[in-house]
Amino acid sequence: MPKTLHPIMLAGTGSDVGKSVLAAAFCRIFLQDGYHPAPFKAQNMALNSFATPEGLEMGRAQAVQAEAAGIACHTDMNPLLLKPNSNHTSQVVLNGRPIGNTGAYDYFRKSEGREALRKEVYAAYDRLNSRFNPIVMEGAGSISEINLRDTDLVNMPMALHAKADVLLVGDIDRGGVFASVYGSIMLQRPEERARIKGIIINKFRGDLRLFADGARMLEELCGVPVLGVVPYFTDIHIEEEDSVALAAKAVKAMRGKINVAVVLLRHISNYTDFDVLERDPRVHLFYTNNTDELTKADIILVPGSKSTIDDLYELRRNGCAQAIIRARREGKTVMGICGGYQIMGEEVLDPQHVEGEVSRMPGLGLLPVSTTMSGSKVTRQVTFNGHMHGYEIHMGTTVPTTDVQPLNTMADGRGEGCRVDERCMGTYIHGILDNAGFIDQLLAPWQQKADESAETFDYQAFKEEQYNRLADHVRKHVDMDRLYQIMTDGEEERP
Repeated sequence: MPKTLHPIMLAGTGSDVGKSVLAAAFCRIFLQDGYHPAPFKAQNMALNSFATPEGLEMGRAQAVQAEAAGIACHTDMNPLLLKPNSNHTSQVVLNGRPIGNTGAYDYFRKSEGREALRKEVYAAYDRLNSRFNPIVMEGAGSISEINLRDTDLVNMPMALHAKADVLLVGDIDRGGVFASVYGSIMLQRPEERARIKGIIINKFRGDLRLFADGARMLEELCGVPVLGVVPYFTDIHIEEEDSVALAAKAVKAMRGKINVAVVLLRHISNYTDFDVLERDPRVHLFYTNNTDELTKADIILVPGSKSTIDDLYELRRNGCAQAIIRARREGKTVMGICGGYQIMGEEVLDPQHVEGEVSRMPGLGLLPVSTTMSGSKVTRQVTFNGHMHGYEIHMGTTVPTTDVQPLNTMADGRGEGCRVDERCMGTYIHGILDNAGFIDQLLAPWQQKADESAETFDYQAFKEEQYNRLADHVRKHVDMDRLYQIMTDGEEERP
């Protein structure tokens, strides 16, 4: 029987230092070593969300970490989710359900409501901690934003509540790692500083031996052991939390491949819908909002959006709407998912002004459907077309304006989505492209362009392989024996 381990928190010297990926790695390592781990992040800010088996909404990053831990995701793993809107506010999702919108100033000021949220995230952690061991916690951004310390729900106050062993992650690739690590520790209050039990230097490039003196200097400066220096990698693929890098995906069309363009919306959400296509050997996938680049695609995918009307307006302004319509007319495939499905219809109505002041916006007119926005949100996991799986997260209801052929048949026999023909379709189902059978259907009209030796891609097997490779990579470069010692030290020795 494995020992009971203290929870750990991956905290950062800044944003994008690699906390999410390292948390996934430790979830898989602890699973491999016979434990029953679970991820936890008190508060997430992201447009990339996921539906739990109970039909509730949570951050996609913790769903990925749960998958690495070998367990089903649950909102207790991410009780508070902020989804940015187009008008400088965020939708607040608490325990899987939206409770309203708020601006940044109102959200981060002290108030009774803020303390009520703190009680909720603490309660979620406590429930999770009673069922799993260890809890692999993730902080947010930098732990040294001292101006927000009294209202912080996710970093050191959360670590203090959980009595977690904090591992401070520094990104050496961006430079200034000594100052960022030392400064992050020194800016903590004494009781917070005492919780920091290890340092991990992430994204190292070059010969690791060159940093041996650096690691020793950091330990002497900070009085905290450096548990590992993790090399930068590009050959292990874990779903990303942020969409910043999407525009950098290669645009040049490739021979021997089916060229697939994802329209780069301003408020793109759930872009991980397309990860499987990026790995499919038959496909070359790229993201763009350039009209010339859209003409290079055989298949154009219109993704989900957090602000459908605003993105639809922008598509008309930048010329992409006309380019997509022209591509359809020229025989290219066009498919919309969630917000993209709404965009491809005849109109989007917003009589309650859920998204803003615009009451009606004409759609692309490629699908004979009309969408009406509403304040209620649909979140659920679904089974369709016999054995395929996905999930829905959307505001609004879409109805046909004439007789239409549904794209999918749900488990209860209902039709879902809209299919004009094999090259024009829309659906509300996120994760639809994780199903090999559906991808084969989507690519079928273009199969002659693909290399004949390319086979259908098994995404689930691929993901399992990536989690294991990630665990091997981190295990090789982090002193796990010392970490286990830290995580089993007697409670009487811990502040």
